[in-house]
Amino acid sequence: FTKDVDHLYLPIRHGEGKIIGADPTVSAELVNSHQAVVRYALPDGKVTMDYPYNPNGSEQSIAGLCDPTGRVFGLMPHPEAYQDRTNHPRWTREELPDEGGGLIIFKNAATYIRNS
Repeated sequence: FTKDVDHLYLPIRHGEGKIIGADPTVSAELVNSHQAVVRYALPDGKVTMDYPYNPNGSEQSIAGLCDPTGRVFGLMPHPEAYQDRTNHPRWTREELPDEGGGLIIFKNAATYIRNS
């Protein structure tokens, strides 16, 4: 899903839900095991707990998780909501590429399935 993806700029559409481990080591272990594959970050890529860049206060700034195989992927931001520049809520106020940032997630999934 995230092959060759350094960063994503996706709309946030959840008002609830965040990663909170059963104890503080759980979310840290998800990061250490590379299962926290998407994390909230500043525009320069630095992971942050600060709002609005981490909109829900998710531990370790986790925005998306995968299972140990990498084949199951859960994500709180919405790649399906940004396939084209006009789908982004700020499309009239920002310079955005014609192809929305969320499309790469689906292209990568389709490529993986075709090549498997």
